[in-house]
Amino acid sequence: MTAYEIPNIWQWEDENSERGGNRPAAGSRFEQTLPVGEAPFQLYSLGTPNGIKVTIMLEELKALGIQEADYDVYLINIGTGDQFGSDFVAINPNSKIPALVDQSQSPRVDIFESGSILLYLAEKFGQLLPEDIHGRTEALNWLFWQIGSGPYVGGGFGHFFAYAPEKMQYPIDRFTMETKRQLDLLDQTLAKRPYIAGDTYTIADIAIWSWYGRLALGNLYEGSAEFLDVQAYKHLMEWSQRIAERPGVQKGLEVEYKELGE
Repeated sequence: MTAYEIPNIWQWEDENSERGGNRPAAGSRFEQTLPVGEAPFQLYSLGTPNGIKVTIMLEELKALGIQEADYDVYLINIGTGDQFGSDFVAINPNSKIPALVDQSQSPRVDIFESGSILLYLAEKFGQLLPEDIHGRTEALNWLFWQIGSGPYVGGGFGHFFAYAPEKMQYPIDRFTMETKRQLDLLDQTLAKRPYIAGDTYTIADIAIWSWYGRLALGNLYEGSAEFLDVQAYKHLMEWSQRIAERPGVQKGLEVEYKELGE
């Protein structure tokens, strides 16, 4: 590994002119008009772990008979920079998917950050979040745990294991250690109860399964399930498979995204 001498002030040296490239500045980069359908909810997203949280949630609500949870879903191609268009940035100034618009409200409600979207939908429809203070707090404990812990798996382990231009032992060891600690925590928790937050399926299960369930089932990074020895976490594996068999989860994974130009 080449030694890196840290400068006094970091300078961005990558003159990245591509529309979708990372830059050290926020805000829109071009004018954009997003399509708007007739359904109560307009979802602008992609089938990433954070993106599927929302399609799963909406499909679970529809499975409960809540037709007001109907939605149109549009593909935001983060590789070509759709998330930096003016309309998308107006919904989510952070330029990340997923972004949801509730146009059943007047004025409309814009919701961004996957955890915020799950909580908004759970509260709006009174589903998948316990009403009693103990159950609600436990579900939110784990929802926020996922939001805080997930970047160690995605931006840390996943990046260096699967996407970095070269394999480096130090960051892979560091983030593998933390990822396995998190998997062990989930396994110990699920040894005591059938769902993440207790006896009932909640938004905490949706949030955590979208990352850790998919990781355990080998659907996140090629070769990572074996590398992490996920079979050692038998309670996590059983829960992961059980959640994967839910019709709402399956429909949330199979949703067809409309292209922005359609």
